[in-house]
Amino acid sequence: MNTENMYHYGVIERAIQEISDRSAEKLSLEEVASGVGLSPSHFQRVFSQWAGVSPKRYQQYLTLDHAKSLLAERHSLLETAHTTGLSGSSRLHDLFLRWEAMSPGEYARGGAGLTINWGWFDTPFGDTLAMGTERGLCGLAFAAEQGRETTMADMTSRWPAATFRENPDAVRRWVEAAITMTGDTKLHLIGGPFQIKVWEALLQIPSGHVTTYSDIAQAIGNPKAVRAVGTAVGRNPVSWLIPCHRALRKSGGLGGYHWGLGVKRALLAWESARLEGAA
Repeated sequence: MNTENMYHYGVIERAIQEISDRSAEKLSLEEVASGVGLSPSHFQRVFSQWAGVSPKRYQQYLTLDHAKSLLAERHSLLETAHTTGLSGSSRLHDLFLRWEAMSPGEYARGGAGLTINWGWFDTPFGDTLAMGTERGLCGLAFAAEQGRETTMADMTSRWPAATFRENPDAVRRWVEAAITMTGDTKLHLIGGPFQIKVWEALLQIPSGHVTTYSDIAQAIGNPKAVRAVGTAVGRNPVSWLIPCHRALRKSGGLGGYHWGLGVKRALLAWESARLEGAA
């Protein structure tokens, strides 16, 4: 990623944080622009290029009622996702994701024999830890609320027998594809059989849409396993690309999010903004 893009993503990160922290105040364009050190016109242009809508419009998607609106207006029933064309190649603004899952036997060995490369990256959603094997990204974690040390400990504990090597260049191309929403990327899903089924269901939710934990349980053929589904959603190691942020409670509440509800709200707001911008 070139220096200008890195700078702009840093600007967007700070702006999102400012808008999120002070969403009840309905900040003016001038106030947000001043907070990130840009003129109002320059900031408006940079933000709109990334989000697809103005900062003012984006603020509306960060309200607490936005999740309820999403559930009412863009609730995807996963059982019919394929037949209605809401998944696969028609998913708006999603990357073309190719993925493969680790076999149950490999998972049971705790990652033994795997070399997992990792690196830290600046993204609009804060400090981001990316991990990957030779087969694709296996981890994407946001450290904005937990910090680097806790985030790293969390991710490495998932595959305790693996060899971890700091090598950001090995995963950079996949991370850049995710951040810029251009190009292809590969995922290497490392989890137990039940977790993999839940993550597969998450991959069927179109960008800008949401579903519920109970719908996911129904889609994987285990309607009574709502609590277990919630746990598997929370253990998703590849945030954003496996979109656990699109799973809500039936009430329309945000539910939980492993990397913090502020990040979840920002992800949902960004996807809604991009969907509106493409309309």
